[in-house]
Amino acid sequence: MYSNLISAELPKLPIAEWVDKAVDWMSMNLEGIFEGISTAIDKVVTSFTNIFTFPHPIVFIVILAVIAYFAGKWKLSLFTVLGFLLIWDLGYWDATMSTLALVLTSGLISIIIGIPIGIWCAKSRAASNIITPLLDFMQTMPAFVYLLPAVTFFSLGVVPGVIASIIFAIPPTIRLTNLGIQQVSGELVEAADAFGSTGAQKLFKVQLPLAMPTILAGINQTIMLSLSMVVIASMIGAQGIGVEVYRAVTQLHIGQGFEAGLAVVVLAIVLDRLSQNIFKPAQKRRNA
Repeated sequence: MYSNLISAELPKLPIAEWVDKAVDWMSMNLEGIFEGISTAIDKVVTSFTNIFTFPHPIVFIVILAVIAYFAGKWKLSLFTVLGFLLIWDLGYWDATMSTLALVLTSGLISIIIGIPIGIWCAKSRAASNIITPLLDFMQTMPAFVYLLPAVTFFSLGVVPGVIASIIFAIPPTIRLTNLGIQQVSGELVEAADAFGSTGAQKLFKVQLPLAMPTILAGINQTIMLSLSMVVIASMIGAQGIGVEVYRAVTQLHIGQGFEAGLAVVVLAIVLDRLSQNIFKPAQKRRNA
């Protein structure tokens, strides 16, 4: 009775209608911008895919093993070799390379956009007060909701999957860039001011180097969140290992789903370890 009384007194806000009108307006007036973005992202993903699939899998595995050795240690290199050999043996090589291209594209764009925004938030309290609630919204909104406007603006395929991954994965880079700069000792900043450093010199020679461990932690989280969108992006036409997982789930092929899941796990572990260690000093890597 009370719920009926409340609903009778308080009319429902037409939020859905407002969102639909905004989406329709953007579709009609920003079509050229969306086409340009779609073309650019599609070219980047295609370029990455061609690079990863051009060499023989054995050659590519050797390259990854060398990178893993210098970025981490011999255990990471060994795991990379065994893991990607398993992916090749299971028949998911091309799908995994497509997924890697999608993850690197969304992660790279998230980093390029996220770090400057994080710096802006650290420098401007007004910007931080506006952007922080938006980041809360982006991180708490169910990921499936991002698929709807992405498909509306960019149709089906890889591009909407990348766009949804960027929206879902970019907050950690922005947050931790902001946090890392704010955590730099005020005494060091004052010393830089005392020596007559300009704002750019103070940022690039003092604040960013000292904040780099925190920034890299944000980049690592962004890459992992991009990978977590693989299966969801496959629902709107994004190619890759997510398609195999989604197909196995819908057809109740448990064994096939487990195999595809293993490929995702191997890729996730390698990307996680590489992104954690690749920028560390050589001495720290040897002592890890």
